[in-house]
Amino acid sequence: MTDAAQPKPAFAKVVIASLIGTTVEWYDFFLYGSAAALVFNKLFFPNSDPLTGTLLAFTTYAIGFLARPLGGLVFGHYGDKLGRKKLLVLSLLMMGGATFAMGLLPTYAAIGVAAPLLLTFLRLVQGFALGGEWGGAVLIVSEHGSPERRGFWASWPQAGVPMGNLLATAVLAVLAAVQSDEAFLSWGWRVPFLLSGVLVVIGLWIRLSVTESPVFLEAQEKAARRKAGEREVEKPPIVVVVRDHWREVLIAMGARMAENVSYYVITAFILVYLTTQLGMSRSVGLNAVLIGSFVHLVTIPLWGALSDRIGRRTTYLLGAVGTGLWMFAFFALLDTRSFLPITLAVTVGLVLHGAMYGPQAAFFSELFGTKVRYSGASIGYQLASIAAGAVAPLIATALLKEYGSTFPIVLYVLGMCVLTIIAVVASRETRGTSLSRTVTERARVEA
Repeated sequence: MTDAAQPKPAFAKVVIASLIGTTVEWYDFFLYGSAAALVFNKLFFPNSDPLTGTLLAFTTYAIGFLARPLGGLVFGHYGDKLGRKKLLVLSLLMMGGATFAMGLLPTYAAIGVAAPLLLTFLRLVQGFALGGEWGGAVLIVSEHGSPERRGFWASWPQAGVPMGNLLATAVLAVLAAVQSDEAFLSWGWRVPFLLSGVLVVIGLWIRLSVTESPVFLEAQEKAARRKAGEREVEKPPIVVVVRDHWREVLIAMGARMAENVSYYVITAFILVYLTTQLGMSRSVGLNAVLIGSFVHLVTIPLWGALSDRIGRRTTYLLGAVGTGLWMFAFFALLDTRSFLPITLAVTVGLVLHGAMYGPQAAFFSELFGTKVRYSGASIGYQLASIAAGAVAPLIATALLKEYGSTFPIVLYVLGMCVLTIIAVVASRETRGTSLSRTVTERARVEA
């Protein structure tokens, strides 16, 4: 079997299921990031000055990232053993349940130190679930589609990230517009978390209706025949990844550094900077991110399609170089304290980010063989999250507090862009790679 495309109605259902499920999961995850900047520093860490309270809130935010590699490891292992679909359903249930529970949490004023501890535990569950979500969502689309347009179709689950951010920011923006600060802090912040329960039901209904990846099913059949004939014990996917694919894991990690750091500086740290440093209303930052996320959502599939024409590496490098250069203008536009320049700063930053994020799903999928693809792609993707997105708002806030200037933050993002450029240049061009190859077949072709 080749990577032949599935019938259009069935394939469309796979794409929609991945997009909606990913949107729900990232809605949950981003909701926490926005709440950490706007609410949790006051309700769960109230005995600190504003920036210190924000640092503490972002520390619990970062803890969720620490659980993501473990989630990627566990979900990747069973996803390569049992299939993509089962694990995608489980990740959605775990994420939605944790987010809904956050909306019911008592605050520090009610139960003291137990409040931030419970918040931290639920954040760990979120991170664990999200660690397994990304790999399954992008692989089930990549493995259903054709290689000629894989960059375009695999970018749709990626578009679930800005869509989730858009949804989370929109709900918070509406609440900020119709509620006083007192009402928002009292009970309004809980509404977006409780809404997650409704979104999870919708996502599950759609996800349960899709078929398993045909590439995975074919690989299972091949492995079963080989095992029956040779009677050899199949090694766990993680062992094969560490032994034979460590270079691809490092490339994936390096490629993520600029993409992940820049994204959280643009969408999460901006709320801290505008409210605590520039003294502006939170609605300014929320609305700017809202507009920027909509443009981001539209452009991600376009960048994915471009990577089908000019290659994954070239498209990715355009994003890394552009993002590094744009950071010099980004904070200058924020410092104008004017809504239009601030919106421009966010929107252009996210468009350039999309040049990395659009082709990323196809790029990482094509780096690994079928029987270790979920494990390899997830581990590379999620390990980078610890060193990149987990600490980006934390480092940016600490640099601002220490130096009182945004220039060190610009240098920090620029350094991450250099790391990404090095990783992408060191990689091979993967466009057009057959995903039907097993690890053994792929090694033989590359030998």
